[in-house]
Amino acid sequence: MATKVLMPQLGESVTEGTITKWLVKVGDVVKKYDPLAEVTTDKVNAEVPSTVSGRVTEIVVPEGETVAVGTLILYIEEEGGAAEPQTPAAADVSAAADTTVSAEPVSATPNAPSRPAAAAKQQGGKQRYSPAVLRLAQEHGIDLSRVQGTGLGGRVTRKDVQAIIDAGGQPPAAAETPAAAAPAQQPAEVAAVSAPSAQHAAPAVSAPAATGANAFDIPVAPGDQIIPVTPVRRTIANRMVQSKHEAPHAWTMVEVDVTNLVNFRNQVKEEFKRKEGVNLTFLPFFIKAVVEALKEYPMLNSTWAGDKIIVRKNINISIAVATEDALFVPVIKDADQKSILGIAKSIEDLAARTRAGKLTMDDMSGGTFTVNNTGSFGSVLSMPIINAPQAAILSVEAIVKRPVVIDDMIAIRSMVNLCLSLDHRVLDGLICGRFLQSVKQKLEAIGPDTKLY
Repeated sequence: MATKVLMPQLGESVTEGTITKWLVKVGDVVKKYDPLAEVTTDKVNAEVPSTVSGRVTEIVVPEGETVAVGTLILYIEEEGGAAEPQTPAAADVSAAADTTVSAEPVSATPNAPSRPAAAAKQQGGKQRYSPAVLRLAQEHGIDLSRVQGTGLGGRVTRKDVQAIIDAGGQPPAAAETPAAAAPAQQPAEVAAVSAPSAQHAAPAVSAPAATGANAFDIPVAPGDQIIPVTPVRRTIANRMVQSKHEAPHAWTMVEVDVTNLVNFRNQVKEEFKRKEGVNLTFLPFFIKAVVEALKEYPMLNSTWAGDKIIVRKNINISIAVATEDALFVPVIKDADQKSILGIAKSIEDLAARTRAGKLTMDDMSGGTFTVNNTGSFGSVLSMPIINAPQAAILSVEAIVKRPVVIDDMIAIRSMVNLCLSLDHRVLDGLICGRFLQSVKQKLEAIGPDTKLY
């Protein structure tokens, strides 16, 4: 009997992944832990390993399709199994009978070519599409019953729907006879995304185009550049929207005099680089101050969980690292147990492996609080979006010299803004204000006696 291989959980809070490349084909013999496919998510690019040793009998999800975690992606006949090789038609029929395979459509057009899988689906009264296909079709008003699938067994894939969107949307359906407009066997899943209804007059056929499709129906002028949305960018967009919709964001800021920090770092950075081989930037100092403040105010190191709040014991600091086409958020594990040197080494290691595409799933998971270094590109004020499911995120802005009044005298000081976005379900202004004041005090106390090791 063939073993099902499912889309694995590729990182904390990851809900779906895109099969970017299959590393095997039907008939290949694989061993346990051999890589089967390359998968892209919003957090990491990873390989899916085989869970058993055996022969690949069917690839269910085509390259380029995005599917939810837990979705069946291929079958492997284990070594010593008695199952016989399946013909394509037999594979389609067996997949149609399996409730976990839910991406093959039934043709809703009476004159459409018949397929074994489609026939089997009609007999069972079921017509299903993958969650990614359904969501994309609903967003853009695509009637999936009129889409000719190019996937295995005529399956409608995400690429098929995206091709229609890139072509300017789905043309209006031709006028249908009453019998064709409402086939008796049409399932609820299809009716939910179908554009026309037997109860609507002819002009209502274009209604979806006026709602879902027109939301993205933006005119393109000659010379405009069209950049396709990559799976990583689409997932990042979805997660940012989810964070803003689910977490009531609040925002606060303090300014910090880091003149002593700047002077101290300038004095020791050359010797530090010579001895340790690592650049001593300002970021490790800020992270160290944040970590010490989180020990005093652990509620900022927590997560909203519906009917409870989970206060995390470990302090794992997420940091934002940008590449040419995406933003990744690797994690410094157990940051509260590291010195400034340890934090500096962790930052350099994670940044280098991010830009080389060598992050692992473990590198991307477990973060409890995020420190975002927006000051590295000159920003002086920002309102970051919370990295769900965390409760807060701190942006460290650019250090700039400004005139400041000290003891009724004007002095030129190095100043920095610290901007905190918080989940107001978990945190209130009082505790966040105290947290920022603690970070401020720790940064302003840095001087010649500060320990780097």
